[in-house]
Amino acid sequence: MRVIAKSRLRQFWELPAHKDSEGPLRAWYTHVNNKTVSWRSWGDVKADFGAASLVGNCVVFNIGGNKYRLVTRVLYPSQKVFILKIMTHSEYDRDRWKEECGRQSPPHKK
Repeated sequence: MRVIAKSRLRQFWELPAHKDSEGPLRAWYTHVNNKTVSWRSWGDVKADFGAASLVGNCVVFNIGGNKYRLVTRVLYPSQKVFILKIMTHSEYDRDRWKEECGRQSPPHKK
């Protein structure tokens, strides 16, 4: 697989509040960006990362013991993984990111 782009990961881990994400994000990048990794389907991703989730057309990875969430788009035919967002678990729980993945939040009840 080819990860696009490592610079987005770096921007996140260089923030003072996210310094502890560097090791886990580097490990994820090193594994996924390896030429021997060739995901052909969601099942291949799930086999590599059992805690990953499929949300709309995005794949979400738990990073750093579930402290961070990495939202990606995987294009299986071209073997590319696009980094869309990296966020803390609490930011993830706010669901503001789901629209980018083709999932709309339910309407607010009055």
